[in-house]
Amino acid sequence: MVARTTTFWLTGLDARRVDVEAHVHRGVPTFVVVGLADRAVQEARQRVRSGITSTQFEFPLRRVTVNLAPAHERKEGAGFDLAIALAVLGASGQVPPARIARIAAAAELALDGTLRPVRGALAMAAAAARHDLDALVLAPESAGEAAAIAGVPVMAARTLDQVVDLLWGRAEPEPVPPPIPVAAGDLPDLADVRGQSGARRALEISAAGRHNLLMVGPPGSGKTMLARRLPGLLPAPSVEESLEISRVHSAAGLLEPGTRLVGRPFRAPHHSASAAALVGGRSLRPGEVTLAHHGVLFLDELPEFSRPALEALRVPLEERAVTIARAHGSISMPADCVVVAAMNPCPCGHSGDPAVECTCTAQRLAAYVGRLSGPLLDRFELRVHAPRALAHGPAGEPSAAVADRVAAAREQLAAAGPRLGEAAERLLTRGIDATLLSGRAAARARAVAGTIAALSGTETVSAEHMAEALAYREVR
Repeated sequence: MVARTTTFWLTGLDARRVDVEAHVHRGVPTFVVVGLADRAVQEARQRVRSGITSTQFEFPLRRVTVNLAPAHERKEGAGFDLAIALAVLGASGQVPPARIARIAAAAELALDGTLRPVRGALAMAAAAARHDLDALVLAPESAGEAAAIAGVPVMAARTLDQVVDLLWGRAEPEPVPPPIPVAAGDLPDLADVRGQSGARRALEISAAGRHNLLMVGPPGSGKTMLARRLPGLLPAPSVEESLEISRVHSAAGLLEPGTRLVGRPFRAPHHSASAAALVGGRSLRPGEVTLAHHGVLFLDELPEFSRPALEALRVPLEERAVTIARAHGSISMPADCVVVAAMNPCPCGHSGDPAVECTCTAQRLAAYVGRLSGPLLDRFELRVHAPRALAHGPAGEPSAAVADRVAAAREQLAAAGPRLGEAAERLLTRGIDATLLSGRAAARARAVAGTIAALSGTETVSAEHMAEALAYREVR
């Protein structure tokens, strides 16, 4: 007898349908899983066998063959356990085959038949809705996460025997708990940063226009403090953005079961991170640039990152998305984040410091600066110095006051945005002729000037606004 049910496996942020077929027939008792299953899926045989027998069902003492279709795509992870168990029980007549054919199931099985949550429940719920299935069966922790997606009923169960009772109509599903909202906690206040009026101004422009920012200054000048305060200047994510953020972290296995993220992410990978860690690797899981979606990606000690890692960021910084192509598949993932980078002016960190003499040779300094390619620097609309001497000045505005201006500027930019005045256009033309700005750089200068005008509350970009925008491109 053959029974079929449905489950899903994750590639990037999307869930792909997998049809689970079980065939029970005469022969030497064996249990085989086919369909390009990895080791974790193959180990499901032991978990499924123990889970079935522990919940007082009978594991068929016959030849059991389970196929995961499509067979040409590699299957990974332990989320196939529940679907395999239901297919085996359906093929042996212990659950109604017609019922399991219209549902999807995704959970890891414990040896006693308990259901454990899986990553990517949001993506699986969206996929179940697309395929017009009757229900999606999950562990309660995953069910709370998946219930945010409309279009498919989500059924929660704690054990395998409870799932079987649901399918026979002998029990009601577990109440689906609402996801617990998880915020970023108390965000640090911009008033903690002393001095650095120029860097603070650039940070405000970055927040208002979602412009990438590069800060150059000696150690201890407050670059990291400034970067960590950027999320506090950004408006709270919308419901749709919150779901996207949660979906990314769920697919990466970083979302606590039964929770939903309601704050903007702040990711700060170490400079030893590889290109795969930043943009995504062989396993087609989200990299740091995607984990920072709708938030901030902070790259401290920028020149210390490997050259391949930095160059891999060029396209995501431009397109706000990343496409990963591998021999076994290609996926696209969002990467709409603000990138903030910090670096020392030289290897010793004291170039231009009036208090400490720089010990770097010209050759060493050239090699240090040369680690950053021109095309990569071109993607930072804002570049600003953060001298140490200004790190002990007076306290500035708190984050709340700056965030109000940022929110007002974002509303104006979303509506139409300030128009470019004739004087600003002439100044930009002179800047292009004098500094040989690329087409990309000129477009970004227009965007930054528009953000500056929006922050000042004007409808027209003036020459003063354009001059400030062009000045941010002079720092290297």
